[in-house]
Amino acid sequence: MQSLNSTEHTLYIPVEGPFSLSDEKAYQAWREKKLSAYPVTLENLIVQIENPFSLTVNEKRALLDRCQTFNMAIYQFLHPCGDPDDKIQVRKLGEQMGLVNLDSNLCADNDSITSLKVVPNGRHKIYIPYSSHKISWHTDGYYNALDHQIRGMILHCVSPAEKGGENALVDPEMVYIHLRDRNPAYINALMQPDAMTIPPNEEQGKVIRAEQSGPVFSVEPESGHLHMRYTARTRSIVWKQDQLTGQAVKALCEFFSTDSQFVFHHKLESGQGLISNNVLHNRSAFEDSQDISRQRLLYRARYFDRVINN
Repeated sequence: MQSLNSTEHTLYIPVEGPFSLSDEKAYQAWREKKLSAYPVTLENLIVQIENPFSLTVNEKRALLDRCQTFNMAIYQFLHPCGDPDDKIQVRKLGEQMGLVNLDSNLCADNDSITSLKVVPNGRHKIYIPYSSHKISWHTDGYYNALDHQIRGMILHCVSPAEKGGENALVDPEMVYIHLRDRNPAYINALMQPDAMTIPPNEEQGKVIRAEQSGPVFSVEPESGHLHMRYTARTRSIVWKQDQLTGQAVKALCEFFSTDSQFVFHHKLESGQGLISNNVLHNRSAFEDSQDISRQRLLYRARYFDRVINN
């Protein structure tokens, strides 16, 4: 692999393999295998789990197979496991899937797992995930430094919203195929180390996160896995000002606006969760119950790890 120096991290450009623009044979073989898994319904992604503290061999294999094929799985806890508000079940499930190294992000709880709910006051109120508003397409932690990328994620539902709050989900590898098939130069543009820049995050005039630049698509140097970082929010990103990058971003937006068979739609119910290699997702607006005890609560665990591959 070739290395491309960045002020923050070293990016790797593969010279061979499916994500190398010069290795068309490898790409076509990988593409054929990837597309052979479709069409598939969301129901095929659901794995029922008896005990999240101790997965059976079949349960673990089912989760792994779906994460290897689609980079995501939906799990369903069949039986209550103690207090539903206890986040230990999320942590233990993650550990069995190779998700160990949590990202203690800005609004995470003390245990580094975030409680996603409407928070009308304090620091949280300025961030959309803590409101009832819709959230545009994104990968989690797109603003992180390149040496602290979010590769895995669990989104666990304790209590759904009374109305709305549905997620749309898509495997980044399917987006890669869509763009490369349209124009391989789009991939080259989106792998530039300055393709997208996230402005600094400031609170009360103080910078709490510096500006971050990096690619949309990159390849993990050791595993060879594709990684994607993206947000559709216009106020949270500055795209490189060249014609090809602009065309590539437009093609991305067009993909998300179509009714693609590769996009799954699902509203997580109590005891359900998404485990993924940080797939692209969004969230519709929602309305909460007037009963405080039944208002929307999800736990989000972000990891620097990917789901294990064996």
